[in-house]
Amino acid sequence: MEAPATPHGPAEPQPPTNAVELTVTSPDQMRELGRRLAKLLRAGDLVMLSGELGAGKTTLTRGLGEGLGVRGAVTSPTFVIARVHPSLGEGPPLVHVDAYRLSGGLDEMEDLDLDVSLPESVIVVEWGEGKVEELTEDRLQLVIHRAVGDTTDEVRHVTLTGLGERWRSTDLSVLSA
Repeated sequence: MEAPATPHGPAEPQPPTNAVELTVTSPDQMRELGRRLAKLLRAGDLVMLSGELGAGKTTLTRGLGEGLGVRGAVTSPTFVIARVHPSLGEGPPLVHVDAYRLSGGLDEMEDLDLDVSLPESVIVVEWGEGKVEELTEDRLQLVIHRAVGDTTDEVRHVTLTGLGERWRSTDLSVLSA
């Protein structure tokens, strides 16, 4: 005989969230969104990008690199897993990670030493769901939706969700300007 179910206590407190939804109609606009987003970022920020293949994750990151003023062309790190782009000025370096080919969670990511890089860098992780959330409660999650199967449709719907205290009072609506 099973013991009677005990009532659950209060739900675990969830980290504070802050969200905005945007529509992007071209790769140039996606890149510009990255440049605008870079103005909100600082050392220690983790940005997680999700979306179908071809959604614009690397295009957005290219704009981030331009906005942060980092060295080197930002290209997809799919085959090298991670690239570090040092700052050309006083800003933080950009660490761009593509976790698509990594099947494990944070354990597999530990070889990249992201926890060591995080305090002084802006880390952008493509395909990082279920793999890097343990790095910090404070992170910005971007989900990019696009029409599947119709490669001529450039429209993207972007949802940005700031999690944790770092993003609680950040006005993400400035990105829609």
